[in-house]
Amino acid sequence: MPNSLNVIDIEKLLPHRYPFLMVDRVNDLVPMEKASGYKNISANEPQFQGHFPSLPIMPGVLQVEAAAQLACMVILSAPEYSSGYIGVFTGMDNIKFRRMVVPGDRLDIEVQITKFRYPFGKFDFTCKVDDELCSSGSISFAMQEKAKL
Repeated sequence: MPNSLNVIDIEKLLPHRYPFLMVDRVNDLVPMEKASGYKNISANEPQFQGHFPSLPIMPGVLQVEAAAQLACMVILSAPEYSSGYIGVFTGMDNIKFRRMVVPGDRLDIEVQITKFRYPFGKFDFTCKVDDELCSSGSISFAMQEKAKL
């Protein structure tokens, strides 16, 4: 598994597709530990049609989703989870939103695993634009076998 991933590599790990794929590039990936990556925020994304037409702001929940997708790649890049699994949300804690994210921004995302005992885990995350904190918190997940979905 390479240390960095482009969108083609990302689509091999995640089941998400446009318009719900929220990570454009992974800069640094350490399986079962951490990752950093980013999403380029574009004015033509569908959420901006209604959130808000005169002041387009990336919804905070989509920032959390971007972090969750990056976190999933940390687990799914490990050999034991690389096929037949998907990560699903089980919780969110201490989520804070500190800055608006708007078209033209690059949302830089970092995730760090804090707990993992199959099938449950937890990550801390931060999202930044130009080194300024936009959102942060902890996300919990469970690994689910695809056959049981």
